Amino acid sequence: MKRILLTGFDPFGGELSNPSWEVARGLDARLVDDDHQIVVAQLPCEFASSLQILEAALRQYQPSIVLCLGQAGGRVDISVERIAININDARIPDNAGALPVDVPVVAGGPAAYFSSLPVKAIMHALRQAGIPASISQTAGTYVCNHVFYGLMHMAQKMDHIRQAGFIHIPYLPAQAMASPGAASMSLEVMKSGILTALEACILNTQDLRLGGGANH
Repeated sequence: MKRILLTGFDPFGGELSNPSWEVARGLDARLVDDDHQIVVAQLPCEFASSLQILEAALRQYQPSIVLCLGQAGGRVDISVERIAININDARIPDNAGALPVDVPVVAGGPAAYFSSLPVKAIMHALRQAGIPASISQTAGTYVCNHVFYGLMHMAQKMDHIRQAGFIHIPYLPAQAMASPGAASMSLEVMKSGILTALEACILNTQDLRLGGGANH
């Protein structure tokens, strides 16, 4: 049985929950395409320790696919991240109080890594399933991008990882109630969307050639 590692973060910025972890733990042990089983890990929203815990999970589970999830309050859809950049530039402190500014994720590392997920195929599969989705050209410069970049850097040295990348998901409805006008998505729709994304990863060893760029 092959394994898929799915990660989510603990709450941050004063929130009481984080949809990334709610989705991940709700899919723990689920089978995907009969021969892949989901295993999960919760990452702290902390620059210093998040990659340590991620690396431990990668070594423990030896997954063939790794998908890290993060909350992006204000986004209106499931955002499949294309690229991670080698910079930490925090606007607010992380959960440990750290506030790195203009610090590389990996000193001396490449400027950026592209996701090895079939990002266009994922977007297409989600839209075919009636779930709003898009390609995102930036994962930000906070802990989500930190983990995304760190994951891709580690994946270069782990032969068992076939695909790896990051997806941002919107607020849960209860979170959006505290921010009038903010977009949200139900937990069940997000769980269905992530399963659809993982199925697309298994079915597509080569990505689709579809439009998904940004105009700005």
